Amino acid sequence: MTDDRTLWQGIVKGERAAFETLFRLYSAPLRLFLRRFTRCFETADDVAQETFLQLWRRHNGFDPTRGTLKQYLFGIARKQAAHTRKEGWLPAEKETAVEAAAERVEADEHTSDVQEALARLDPEERSLLWLREVEGYSYAEMADILGVPLGTVKSKLFSARAALRHVWCNGGKV
Repeated sequence: MTDDRTLWQGIVKGERAAFETLFRLYSAPLRLFLRRFTRCFETADDVAQETFLQLWRRHNGFDPTRGTLKQYLFGIARKQAAHTRKEGWLPAEKETAVEAAAERVEADEHTSDVQEALARLDPEERSLLWLREVEGYSYAEMADILGVPLGTVKSKLFSARAALRHVWCNGGKV
């Protein structure tokens, strides 16, 4: 497996193989993350594509001493998704019937319950929980991805967990 520094140097040099390796390694987890953030398959795919395009066109921000290439990529994606939300490109909070049916087919009952509870959270809360609990990032890594102080990550993650607990136990909106 290629290390981040070598992979990044290949991307900066315009090596297609390096970019393909990056895409193969991180496209699936990035799409899953964006799906949780945007709650829309198509938007998640669009934002993921934009993220990879941005990385390919403007490869001047990654510093291997500050974190991993995956962290950097997720940080770009989160900013792209937030920008997309501000521009009004995301659908309303309710998912389409086709998307909801696809999720039910993919998940068992317990997973559906968790997904339903997560869906009731704010997109930022969902993304925080995803980064920490699914992707396994440390608080410091999350601070780098999100571009906020470490204390902010801790407090926002505490609030996100409390909101999830409230939804899970009370079955209602936060």
